[in-house]
Amino acid sequence: MSDRDVSLYIVDILIAINKIKRYTKDIDNAEELLNSELEWDATIRELQVIGDAMNKILERDYLDNSHRRIVDFRNQIVHGYFGIDHNIVWQVIEDKIDKLKKKLVNVIESNKIDLTEAINAAIEENKHNKPTVQFLQNLSNKFSE
Repeated sequence: MSDRDVSLYIVDILIAINKIKRYTKDIDNAEELLNSELEWDATIRELQVIGDAMNKILERDYLDNSHRRIVDFRNQIVHGYFGIDHNIVWQVIEDKIDKLKKKLVNVIESNKIDLTEAINAAIEENKHNKPTVQFLQNLSNKFSE
């Protein structure tokens, strides 16, 4: 198990969700996403990040094993890239990632997880990426209230 603090994994997932939402905001369906090479590749990459980070969160028992499906989905993406079903990816974007975000907010609040250091580290790491920095600043404001 990694010594990395769970707050870092949570912030990784929240950033990935934000990026997916930004990448797909002008896309209306699975076929359009599949045919948008940059958005498709970037979205797949962020889904991998979510699965990797979720695995670490599950190892620490912050969520029950029903969330293992997220890790399994990541493994399907990584090991079967050319066999990825774009309709399933679209369904995840449309139906699952907002629910995951809400679940993570619940984990943060119920476990009183301080995201300050994780957010500051992510701001430094992403200082070249204005939309991500803005998202992180907003996230910081949300959890410092």
